[in-house]
Amino acid sequence: MEAPEPQEVLAPITEAAIFLVLTMEPGSQTEVRNVLADVGGLTRAVGFRSPENGLVCIVGIGARVWDELYGPARPAGLHPFIPLVGAKHTAVSTPGDLLFHIRARRFDLCFELAQRIAQRLSGLARVIDEVHGFRSFDLRDILGFVDGTENPSGGPAVEAVRIGDEEPDFRGGSYVIVQKYLHDLKSWDALPVEEQERVFGRTKLSDIEMSDDVKPSNSHVALNTIVDEDGTEHQIVRFNMPFGRVGAEEFGTYFIGYARTPRVIEQMLENMFIGRPEGNYDRVLDFSTAVTGNLFFVPTADLLENPPDSSGSVVEVTVPVSDATGYTEGSLRIGGLKGARS
Repeated sequence: MEAPEPQEVLAPITEAAIFLVLTMEPGSQTEVRNVLADVGGLTRAVGFRSPENGLVCIVGIGARVWDELYGPARPAGLHPFIPLVGAKHTAVSTPGDLLFHIRARRFDLCFELAQRIAQRLSGLARVIDEVHGFRSFDLRDILGFVDGTENPSGGPAVEAVRIGDEEPDFRGGSYVIVQKYLHDLKSWDALPVEEQERVFGRTKLSDIEMSDDVKPSNSHVALNTIVDEDGTEHQIVRFNMPFGRVGAEEFGTYFIGYARTPRVIEQMLENMFIGRPEGNYDRVLDFSTAVTGNLFFVPTADLLENPPDSSGSVVEVTVPVSDATGYTEGSLRIGGLKGARS
């Protein structure tokens, strides 16, 4: 039996990205399923114009609509995003049924594909959040620090992101969590660089992690390192992007993290917002506010193109030819996890 074809989650980091989050209209599941089956074709059609620019589109499905789109089997870790209310900061949970993570080296390719997908979903699903991300210098965020330094690569990246034998029905799939953060740049820029470095736990210019005896326990790096009881560090893969509108004085970072289980990212967020120990929250949050929060499951490309019906049988989806123009309460129950890096 051949292994299912995963979506291109681990494609290289690009210079541009568009993040679309949509809610699905009632009664539109058949039509939406047909559109999602054709996303691969749409991506190839648009990307054919400039194949060297690496256009990819990752599709994520939210908990609210999974059963009607791809049931009866359900990914074990799929639930609505869990809001976290700390002593000072909150990770909000916001609506979202579908995620499209579109990325390429050129923004025009991202825009063209986003437009084509939105056209196909017109009347079936509504865009409720749209973010246009860009690569900033040497992968720095708006706050001036390199983002995603500790991303694994090669085999460790596959191990971090792709589901294996623990969920045989969904082998090759992934989970993804997204949050849109808005930054208070005036307050941030008023901090001396040395204090900014203590907030992150890294040097700003050279991007070197502080030693454990110097790094504050409430620094971003310290709270985003997840290690279980046997000393194994659990990693995720991030494709965060800066975004903003100068006239509106809106400056932000779109966090997007992929993992083979959402528990790793959820523990990171609990550390950040609740604190480790409780109250020792991530100091970055004094300058960055999360205004969205969603969890999606990323099925394999094979499942998208040949979805099961409600009985578990594979549906023969009619795919039109594409051209290039046309969770809320409760414990996170992380278990032994106590401590993936930023």
